[in-house]
Amino acid sequence: MSAKNLIDAQAALGFVIAQTSIIEPGIYRTVYPDIQYRDLIPVDTSGSEFATSVTYFSQDQYGKADWINGNADDIPKAGTTRSKFETPVYTAGIGYGYGFEEIGRAQMLGINLSTEDASAARRASEEMVDRFALLGDASKGFTGLFAANGVTPTAAKTGNWASATPVQIIGDLNAGLLNVFNATNTTAISDTQLLDWDSYFLISTTPMSQNSDMTILQWYLANNSYTAATGKPLTLRGIRGLKTVGVGGTSRLISYRKDPNVLKLHMPMPHRFLPAYQAGPLRWEIPGVMRLGGLDVRLPKEVSYIDGL
Repeated sequence: MSAKNLIDAQAALGFVIAQTSIIEPGIYRTVYPDIQYRDLIPVDTSGSEFATSVTYFSQDQYGKADWINGNADDIPKAGTTRSKFETPVYTAGIGYGYGFEEIGRAQMLGINLSTEDASAARRASEEMVDRFALLGDASKGFTGLFAANGVTPTAAKTGNWASATPVQIIGDLNAGLLNVFNATNTTAISDTQLLDWDSYFLISTTPMSQNSDMTILQWYLANNSYTAATGKPLTLRGIRGLKTVGVGGTSRLISYRKDPNVLKLHMPMPHRFLPAYQAGPLRWEIPGVMRLGGLDVRLPKEVSYIDGL
């Protein structure tokens, strides 16, 4: 490679732009198994990418039909109560870049630029969303799935699973399902439950009884209230971050119906890389941006927290 090419800023920029068209599609196909939010929360990417907020309504209904006299004036009435909520949308960013020497070497050798920095930026964006969706962000006034606004935790009936019997543990787990069932006047039931990993491993390795060939987890998945009522399999997962999130620093069991009508994460602009530009005499950068709203729990009665496992 000639010295002229090494100092040609336009040529270097063109090379970087061409490389990003190769690098970025592969980066966005990468799946990170330890990123949890996508499997737990419906994500809504609709709406304007540059909207300043997302507005939604939480609705409940009331009224009951009853017998009346044929000449009655006092007809029972039904109605709805609607509460308006507005979630702000904020911009976040994480990008990557290449230095003069790195670009020059790649041009000289006819090889592609490294994908490691682009991959690191992409992963960092997913880690931020994961943290934001599950834990919230006090600086923006957002709560996450682990401690959402409008959901009141209750104490486990038995709790302290390390010394509880299998039947007592099953009772605590089923209570999470039935809390939603009863709070919604039997119109909904949880289909998803989340446990801290210690509690999950306890039930996945402890037999139901000395003579049983099934663990607590196996028995519960086959005989829980949700499966009995619907004939569908219950989702029960171990999750990082639940060990001390409960009241008093205790473990929390989360039970909810995984449906966008119940809860959703607003992401009007998923992470994307913008065009490369020369950021300095010897540096070319590729900015990455995304726009996020908060986690909206639209039907808080369909989410249950039980603490003290």
